[in-house]
This record gives sequence, C-alpha cells and structure tokens, in this order.
Amino acid sequence: MATTSSSTITVPAPAPAGPLLYCGGKEPVFLAALAFSVGIIAANYLWRSPQSWLIACLVALIAAAFFYRRSPQIGFGLALLALIPLGGFYLQARDAAAPTIAENLQLFATGDDQVDVTAYVIREGLVRDSPYGGKQESVDVNAEQLQLGDRVLKAAVGIRLTIYSKQTEEDEARDEGTGSPLRVYTYGQRLHFIAKLRMPRNYRNPGAMDMAGYLASQGIRLTGSSRASSVQVLPGFVGSRIGLWRSAARRSVLAHIMQLWPGERGALMQATLIGGRAFFGRDIKTEFQRTGTYHILVVSGINVGILAFTVFWALRKLPFGETWATILTILLSWGYAFLADLGSPIVRATITLGIYLVTRLLFRDRAALNGLGIAALGILLVNPRTLFEASFQLTFLSVIAVAGIAVPVLRQTVYPFRKALSNLDSPAFNFALPTRAAQFRFDVRLVRDQIENLSNRRVANFAIVGAARFVIGAAELLFTSTVIQIALALPMAWYFHRATTMALPANALVIPIAGILLPAAVVAVAASYVAQWLAWLPALIARYSLDALTGTIHTIGHLRVSEVRVPTPALWVCCAAAGAFGLALLLARRRMALASVGLAGLLVAAVWIVLFPPKPRWQPGVLEVTAIDVGQGDSLLLITPEGKTLLMDAGGTPGNARSDFDVGEEVVSPYLWSRGIRRLDAVAISHAHADHLGGMRSVISNFQPRELWYGVESPSRGFRDVEQAARSNHMGLKPFVAGESFEFGRVHVRVLNPQPGWRPRDPPQDDESLVLRLQYGGSSVLLLGDAHKRIEKLLVDEAPQSDLLKVGHHGSATSSSPEFLAAVKPRYAVVSVGFYNSFKLPREDVMERYADAHIPTYRTDLSGAVSFYLDGTNISARPVPR
Repeated sequence: MATTSSSTITVPAPAPAGPLLYCGGKEPVFLAALAFSVGIIAANYLWRSPQSWLIACLVALIAAAFFYRRSPQIGFGLALLALIPLGGFYLQARDAAAPTIAENLQLFATGDDQVDVTAYVIREGLVRDSPYGGKQESVDVNAEQLQLGDRVLKAAVGIRLTIYSKQTEEDEARDEGTGSPLRVYTYGQRLHFIAKLRMPRNYRNPGAMDMAGYLASQGIRLTGSSRASSVQVLPGFVGSRIGLWRSAARRSVLAHIMQLWPGERGALMQATLIGGRAFFGRDIKTEFQRTGTYHILVVSGINVGILAFTVFWALRKLPFGETWATILTILLSWGYAFLADLGSPIVRATITLGIYLVTRLLFRDRAALNGLGIAALGILLVNPRTLFEASFQLTFLSVIAVAGIAVPVLRQTVYPFRKALSNLDSPAFNFALPTRAAQFRFDVRLVRDQIENLSNRRVANFAIVGAARFVIGAAELLFTSTVIQIALALPMAWYFHRATTMALPANALVIPIAGILLPAAVVAVAASYVAQWLAWLPALIARYSLDALTGTIHTIGHLRVSEVRVPTPALWVCCAAAGAFGLALLLARRRMALASVGLAGLLVAAVWIVLFPPKPRWQPGVLEVTAIDVGQGDSLLLITPEGKTLLMDAGGTPGNARSDFDVGEEVVSPYLWSRGIRRLDAVAISHAHADHLGGMRSVISNFQPRELWYGVESPSRGFRDVEQAARSNHMGLKPFVAGESFEFGRVHVRVLNPQPGWRPRDPPQDDESLVLRLQYGGSSVLLLGDAHKRIEKLLVDEAPQSDLLKVGHHGSATSSSPEFLAAVKPRYAVVSVGFYNSFKLPREDVMERYADAHIPTYRTDLSGAVSFYLDGTNISARPVPR
C-alpha cells in the first residue's frame, strides 16, 4: 500500500502486470503484420516445401508457449517469429491451390490463329483514336468459351480486348452518316467475336516491369484484338445487378463531368475524381510524375483521404457526434470507392481509412499503427502477393511514415503550440500545457490584446490567432510532406527511378489546392443532378482550382532540377535505407534528441540514393554489345574497354503509329538504370523509322548523352523531334557517311553506310541505315541496321569480316543474302525481333540460312536481352540473367 504523507487516504499501488497481460507493447498487430510480411517475402525468394514452413511455425509456437510464463517478452518475440514461417506457408499454400490453365490457354494464344470467343463484359470500353489510324476501344471481358477448330475450352478467362476499326471503315461510316462502326460495350453484355489472342508477355530485360503479373492481379490472363465488324452482341446479361447499377452510375457521372468541364479539363477531372479513363496529353502525365504529384491525377489514397477528411470535418460541425460522424464517413467513403475505379489502390485506401477511423473512435490516436496492421493483414490474407505491388508498398509506407514517425514527432514539437491556441481566454487552460506552449499562449494573447485596442476582438483574433494557426498548420503540412518524401525515396528510386526533388514544394502547394478542388467538384457534380445553375458556383471554383493545380505542376515540372533520374540502388543501399526507416520508426516516440537521430538517418539514406548512385557495371578491357529486348525494334548497348557507352537505336512502335507507350521510358531506360548507368557518352540512330528512334527522345532526356550520331538527316517528323531534343540538351550532332573512321574508347569505328551523296527521302528508307563496324584488337562487330541486300552487296566488296553480326532488318528476307554471310563469316549473330510481331519475323528461311552456315544466332524474342563480350581475341555470348 502506498500512502500520502499528509493524510490517511490510501491509494492502492498498481498491481504488477502478470505474464498474461503482456501483449508486445502498443503495436502488437502492426508487429504481427510485419512478421507475416517477412515470411511472404522469404517464401517468394527462398522456396521451401509448405510442410517445412508449417513445421517451423509449430516449433516457434511451442517455444513461445514454453517461455511465455517465464519471460513474456521472449514468449511474445517467439510468437512473432512463428508468424514468419506462417507467412511463407500461407503464400506457398495459396500458390499451390490457385487454379492454373496456362498450358490450355497457350493452345489458343498463338497470336496468329483466329479464335472464336464467347464472353461477357466486366469493364466497359472507351472509344479513342487508334495510333494506327481509325478508332479503337479497350474492354475487359470474361470468356465463357474459346474455340479454335475442334478445340474447345470452357473456362472463365479474363481477356483485355482491343476492338478496332480501320480508317477506311471510319471514312465509309462517316460518308453514310452512320457514325463510327465502334460502339461502347457496357457491363454484363454478352459478346461473340473473332480475335487473335496472346498470353501477356514481359520485356525480358533486367529492370523490366512485370506487366504479365500486373494484368494477372486484375484477373487478365490473355490479351487480344478483334475487328469491330466481327463483334456481335448476344442476348442475355451476365453479372450482378449491383455491378450493373454501378456501371450505369459511373457512365452518368462521367457524362455530367464532361458537361460541367468540357475538353481536357473534363478528362483531368474524370481521372482525379473517379478514375475515368478519358485521355489527355502525355506531357501532362509526365509533369505530374516529375513533381511527385502523380497521386493527385489518379484516384488514390490521397484523394480518398481529402474527401473523407472534408466529410468528417463537416459532419463533426453538425449535431451528429463523433460516433455518427465516423460511421457516415466510412459509409460515404465506401460509396465513393464503389463509384470510382474500384481498383486495388482505392479499395486498400478505403479499408485502411475505415479501420483507422474505427480504432481512432475506440482507442483515440494510440492505435494508428495497430489499425494499419489490421488493414495490412486483412489485405494479405485475401491475396498475399499484393505485398509485391508497388502501389501497396507506397500506400502503406506513406501511412506508416505519417502515423509512426511524423505524428509522434509533431506531438512533441508542434501540437502543444496548436493546442495552446484553444480556449485562449481561459486562464485555467494554461496549466494543462508544457512551459514553452504556455509562454507562447501568453505571448499570443498579449499581442492580440494590443491589436484589439486598435480595432476590435474579431479583427484581433483573425489577425493574430488565425495567422498563428495558419503558420502552425503550414509547418505540420511541410514536416509531414518531408517525412513522406524521404521515406519513399527508396521505392521511388527502385520502381520509378525518380528522385522527386521538387515533390516537397509541389505537394505543399498542390495538396491544399486539391483540398479545395475535390470537394468543390463533388458538390458541383451532385448539384448538376438537381439543376445546372446550382452547380455553377462550385464548378467555377473547381475549374479555377484545377487550373491553379495544373499551372503549378507545369511551372515546377519545367524546372531542370525537378527531373532527376537515378539508377537502381545497390542491395546494400536498400538494406541501409530500410534499416534507417526502421530506426526512425523506433526512435520517433523517444526524446526529441533520439527522434532527431532517427530522422537524420532517414534523410541521409534518401540523400545517398540521389547523390551517390551505384557505379555502372561493366567489364574493363572488354568490348560489350548487348541487344536489349524492345519487341519489334532495335536497341543495342555498347560499352568500350574503357567504359565509354553508346546506345544504338532505342526501339519504338513499328510503322507510323503514335502510341502512348514509350519504349524509351518504359523499356530501354529501366535496363540502363539496372546496369547503374546514369549518363551515356553517345547515342546513335541507324535510320529514321519509328521502331528504331521512337524511344530516343526519352533516352536523351533521361541520360543526357554528349553526342548524337546519325547517317542521313531525314526530313521525317520523328527524326526532327529527336534532333530538337538533342539540341535542347546541348548535344553535339555528328552526321557520318561511308568512308569515315574514328576512335571511340580504344575501339576503332568505321562507317560503311550511308553512301556519300545519298539524298534523304520522306518516308525514310531502310537503305539509309547507318552501318558501323567496330574493331577492338582482333575482334569486331558489324551493326547493319535495316540495310537491304543492295547495301549488303556494296559491303561484300569491302569484305567486312566480323565476329558478331547484328542481323539486318530483323531477319527479313530483304537482308542476309548468302553472299553477304559468306563475306562476313560471323561467329555469332543476333536478331532483335518482337515475340508476337505481325510481320512474321524472323523469316524461317533466313534463320535456316544462318543454321546452314553454322552461325549460332540469338533472338531477343526467345532469349530476351543477350550480351556479347569481345576481348580482342575471342568472343563469348550469354543471355542476360533476369
């Protein structure tokens, strides 16, 4: 018993915490989710039988039960340890139980055969201009039956289908006044169509995005294309009534948005509000990515958070009370998620928000990380492979950074001063504040009283108290944004190779604007269902807010410092950055001095990722030639014995198509970054066809080469765009013609084509190709571009014997003549070609010609990226490990 010295009142001493009361501190669920995630990661990269994981889990649980009464801390630690093998067991058990019909699908997914498909729509399409001319529509369907000849497969298979009409069909329909032959197919409609189907296939280079895995996470197992004339709508409806209502509501809201804000504003508003797939310029998307504000442009956690905060704040102002405000906010958030894109990110954000609000209601702010742990465990139990999705990691790391680092630090620093501004005229409130906050409160009241003598109480409160609250709020926002940005430095560098140096000021400006834009836009859309005049004012506010937001992004995005691209961090840097994050999380609740150490470690890790990238990986004393898998196109990386780098071509979309997919940004650049390459010494264009130069503008922007090599100065638009990009980046332009030679990093370069006096044509010609022969010691490489037999005949006379030949024109019959092969006598050959290319390249007879000549030939469609090493005497070849 404990007694006071001045009275006989006794106060019972707190009972000692028994072993059964120990639950691992304040965040046991968060720690459990972390341990379970570690197990999932371990099982993904370190395969063991499910039985092995289960036995390890049981052993750890038995040990936890044994030690718990002796030492609760050790028992709890062992219980957490048991969750690691449990996570591994769960992942592998789920993988084993997942149905697989890949082998059956492969029979129907050759990319060539016309497959008879019966299916129903699960995601509505949107008609747009096709990059190949005409119109196209992307729609997701679920197959009921696939039929190819006498083979029939009845299985629910997700297909991402592109339905297209050719330009001639569009012109015909316009002349007849019938509109486009394409129509928008809606949810639940049953369709019958003839399509060419393909299995989703990744670019087979290190650093390439797992597009097949991304589509699989959305339930898409096949992609396909079908002409609009072959699509028939069948009677009947397949799907849920709720899904049908959602689909109709979405179409209605999207239509109202376009009525309120026509043109590109409407497309941006659709994307921001409910994840509409209307199309706007790629430059806008790039500017949002550069400034680290892309989360505003798509429906993400920040959009859900802004709207939920606005609703929650408004409901608390009304006589609802905390409980009903929480319940209504959760219900409205789920209604918003249901109406929006309903993709994984927004569902995860809504789940996390709901759990946070409930735990906040029950336990106030003490259980934020526990609430996050509950959300993470729930999501991982539904699909453990969600853990490997970038959006999942970014969402949860952001929330952990806020709840586990920013908020605890703010509680020790800023929050007391914000609290000091409440009940300013109540003297008793001073005693509930720390000394510095109480002194601050006294100073504010003193200044306010001085101002009040010159005006009145309302003006004084607005001028002093309002200004103080604004400064404190701005400081909170600035600090929280800083913590988020430095916490996300590692995943941003790993997944997107971006150091968003301007993300802090951009988000500090953009998020408050979005806080006005989103609620105003929602009110405008809702009011437009009653009367258009009711929507006028909120629509005007939303319009000016959107203009301010995009104007801010445009201004910041055009600053050179905003575009910092970084190679893939080294493994030890990733481990150090993860350790710094954990340390900051651990120290944030300690004294401010220790919390500062944690923050400093996190900042150092972020700065290191940006300022100290890994060194490029190359072999000194060896000439390397790597054919990068860019699909149907060409891109070759050459590294000289001294480490100088040359990129010959950068892939692109074949033909004259203008596609939103940028091979230079999405394929070539990630491979170069995976090699630790941050700058290129030179880039070269073989000729001005889109499948060779289409990605070069992005490569120039990302890697700042010193020189641009080319043969013919083509008048084509593609070449002019690349030339302009080179001039904007202050690159040296170097045209070459046959007969020239020079040294490049101890490698002798000889130009064999184009011929002197060649007159460029528009459209460009294959025979304009820049043909280079590189000699290092006694070994050599011949890069042929797309040159045809006519150019090969000219080269035969010069007997360009070479150890490695880049096969001309992707293995087409226009090149690789027997006489040419006999003259070159290559020891190896490589052909760059797309797996599902419509040109049917490489030609079988051409490949047989190489086989008959006993020339080992590598294909990027089969081998992926492949590297050749020439040491001056010998040459070796090996596919790049992935």
